[in-house]
Amino acid sequence: MKKTVKSMVMTTALGTTLLAGFTLASAGSESTALKANKVTFFGTPTSSISSSVAVPHNFNRISYSGTVPPLLNKDGKTVYERYGDTETQAIGILKTFKADLEAKGLSMSDITYLRVYLTPDPNKGNKQDYQGWFNAYAKFFNTKENPVKTARSTVGVDSLVNSDWLIEIEAEVAYKPKK
Repeated sequence: MKKTVKSMVMTTALGTTLLAGFTLASAGSESTALKANKVTFFGTPTSSISSSVAVPHNFNRISYSGTVPPLLNKDGKTVYERYGDTETQAIGILKTFKADLEAKGLSMSDITYLRVYLTPDPNKGNKQDYQGWFNAYAKFFNTKENPVKTARSTVGVDSLVNSDWLIEIEAEVAYKPKK
């Protein structure tokens, strides 16, 4: 019995020491990245989003209010005809951001954070179409053209101001001031 307790104590101590070492090593590399003079994205390579983003104090920022999908057909008889499904609506919003950023001399790679609100889709069993949103996101982020993986929150909500809107997106942008 004494040998088992002693073995458990030693295993726990060794495990704790190893965990502390890994944590300190990880924190050390993140601490170095925080001192960099660039936006730094943190997270695992296999995730499509970042777990956090560090923006240096000398960067400018733009915050986009909740942006809603563009009208596709004002005479459409259904939500899908007027605005499209969740994926189509999300692509429309992301294209709006892209055009506005390009007009400012920026790009989608300057987006650091997205906050997304999804409402139930009547054609998807009155459930939020998270996959439709994820599909749209994958066309603009974590791609060959734009390797940025934003930090992101996706929240299911009951409704938005217009019952035809299935998605609304807020965005945060950080960019180095032009000299």
